[in-house]
Amino acid sequence: MTAPGKLVRYPADEEARYVREGLWESPTIAEHLHAVAREHGDRDALVCGRDRLTFAELDRVTDQRAAGLHRLGLAPGGAVLLQVHNTVNTVIAWYALLKAGLVPVCTLPLHRGHEIGEIARQTSPVAHLVAARDPRFDLVGFAFQQAEAAGVERTVLVSDGRAADPRAAELDTLGDDIDAAEARAVVEGIQAGLGRQSLAVFQLSGGTTGVPKVIPCLHAPYWHYGASLARAMGWAPGDRIAFLMPIVHNAGVIIGLHGPHSVGATLVLGVPDAAAALDLVVGAAATDVVLGPFAFDLALEPGLAAATALRRVLFSGKKVPAKHMETLAARGVWGGQIFGMSEGLCLTTPLAFPPEARAASVGVPISPADEIRLYEPGTEVEVAPGEVGELCARGPYTLRGYYDAAEHNRRAFTADGFYRTGDLMAERTIGGVRCYTVEGRIKNMISRGGEKINTEEVELLLGSHDAVAEAALVAMPDPRLGERACAFVVTRDGRPLDLAEVRAHFERLEVAKYKWPERVVVLPEMPRVSQVGKIDRRRLRQIAEALGVETP
Repeated sequence: MTAPGKLVRYPADEEARYVREGLWESPTIAEHLHAVAREHGDRDALVCGRDRLTFAELDRVTDQRAAGLHRLGLAPGGAVLLQVHNTVNTVIAWYALLKAGLVPVCTLPLHRGHEIGEIARQTSPVAHLVAARDPRFDLVGFAFQQAEAAGVERTVLVSDGRAADPRAAELDTLGDDIDAAEARAVVEGIQAGLGRQSLAVFQLSGGTTGVPKVIPCLHAPYWHYGASLARAMGWAPGDRIAFLMPIVHNAGVIIGLHGPHSVGATLVLGVPDAAAALDLVVGAAATDVVLGPFAFDLALEPGLAAATALRRVLFSGKKVPAKHMETLAARGVWGGQIFGMSEGLCLTTPLAFPPEARAASVGVPISPADEIRLYEPGTEVEVAPGEVGELCARGPYTLRGYYDAAEHNRRAFTADGFYRTGDLMAERTIGGVRCYTVEGRIKNMISRGGEKINTEEVELLLGSHDAVAEAALVAMPDPRLGERACAFVVTRDGRPLDLAEVRAHFERLEVAKYKWPERVVVLPEMPRVSQVGKIDRRRLRQIAEALGVETP
């Protein structure tokens, strides 16, 4: 069970304001899903390969699974670790857990003992849901080992296959023998005991090093997050949103599940595989697709012309090369950007934004109650308009404190409750509209002889070279200048690329010489910290330190 004293909630006056302004609606996520199913019951809620579920079917089956979980003795408030894949059963499990009043903990199938042991220590889970089959690892055996190592009793649930271990419970058939009306009554009874600020979900912080901190997501704020995005994107019943990244992750939940479902739109669920993206978008007649960094090049695919239903492409995770936006525009497809975080605050480029603003910025906040300030890093001094500062945020879905982390919270928030994101942004006017541009992260700055190099700026410049598919810039220690820049690149079709060619490219672009990379390393693929696709910059810095500066 989660400990209430470890949870930081919104002040009562802010809750009253958000309710009064219609931002926080029905108390729980489960109630929202049921209301949507009553209104859009015959519409597809989910398409995944050959499988599909209408909203009515999703609502009914998740009622039964929730009642089955309750019958197992899993009491409301208990946390449940999730290590599952992008399948229909995972979506069912998500809503079933919420309907049972349980708290999903969004971990990844790639996590092992180092991560799961610490996350479990922080969240005290009562159950562990894993994929019954994983070609890379025995997750079922792992779940039992983790419980035994912690010296606790923990229900192991399996999905997408039969349980090889008789001690495990099979979630995919749980509650099938419970009458639909009886199951609905069980769910309604559980939901009656929850409120707007009841704990709904545990997400994990997006840090690239160390064990993630735990982010508590509350029912009304978390639903408002997804619903606000849907409104910002103009999604409506009949729209079909293709999503390829891990669904049990904040981006997956907000962009793939709660966002589309809040308006009766359809999730078209794929897998994190760029090679499968085109077939998914074309074959499922997607109207929208959300692309993570690994799949940006879908925008350049000639075969995308066959996606006649496609109207919008939303890029997430890094700055978008100009040629991607230009190629989409030439095909009559809207291209835009989204910037969000598990802690809250999401910005996206409005549909009516001019092309130059959609290409160069991440737009504006999605909720009318979002508040943004740009401070000089480490201070509470606002920067001048147009200047770069640390993004700090407060609003109706941005967390008020990490879970059970009072000491860290004192550093992570300003005196008046603004969350310090660690991201660098600037407020600018582009194409006649006010918007925000991403300028890097505080920790991703290279200091070369006192000159600051913004790594994301240089990465975008590298990405404009025809041979470069993906780029990352990290610091190499230097005894004279302090730091120098090392560029790691993945090239298209394995094309060669050396330092001389990169420098010639930067010279053609008229880039200041102190920003030029001083070593170029070509990799077959970038090392990553998770399926989500974030580059493992710590590993790259280790490689760069060992290599040193390249001699042209």
